[in-house]
Amino acid sequence: MIKMNKNKIQQIEIDETHIRLITDLENHNLDNYIIKIRKQLKDYIYENPEFLTKLTPYPNKLKTKYKIIELMDNSSKIANVGPMAAVAGTISELCLNHLILKGSKLSSVENGGDIAIINNKKMVCGIYTHTIKDIGFELKPRKKPLGICTSSSKIGHSISFGNSESVTILTNQASIADGLATSIANDVKGETTEDAINNGLESAEKYKEFYNGAIITVGDLVGTIGKLPKIVSTEPFDIDY
Repeated sequence: MIKMNKNKIQQIEIDETHIRLITDLENHNLDNYIIKIRKQLKDYIYENPEFLTKLTPYPNKLKTKYKIIELMDNSSKIANVGPMAAVAGTISELCLNHLILKGSKLSSVENGGDIAIINNKKMVCGIYTHTIKDIGFELKPRKKPLGICTSSSKIGHSISFGNSESVTILTNQASIADGLATSIANDVKGETTEDAINNGLESAEKYKEFYNGAIITVGDLVGTIGKLPKIVSTEPFDIDY
């Protein structure tokens, strides 16, 4: 999440989608857009029920008119997980794209911990687990979107076969970051905490062409790989639009 005054954070709740939104736009109509893409997902699942439960990628590219399905399928194939592993990050990514098309220069869309962000001012994005608190990434101003997605075996409703407190992936597309976070988190396991961290980092190494950086936490241990933003304390600060 982005740490700032709570009165600037908007919340949108639509069934399983729980959005925390920061944006420089006054009128964004994001709730109706979310309803639209959720309906597309539901319609596709109604026609293709296996899409909801499949834990592995489809062998071939799916033929569909829906962008949400296309992005989830692409993430699934990159990360070697089922397409639903990327649903939250994909919704965040599509929502951010919607805001950018409306002219936003500063927006953060968090959907259950999976974030798509664009920021023309400095922001801080926090990572929260049961054991590691009050740290986050200092994000420099940027003109292109960034995805910051987290998977955990301890927090949230996602299926994870590992033992991580958290696996956070940063890359240009939140849909891809979400799938990779799930995939790598599945491999964070071992006889000791150190083994779990090392196995997670080895798994992350296989996908390094697809992300900027990753951070893995197990207990009170932290492992990193790739290029990460500056890690800072997540003290709230104001952003003047």
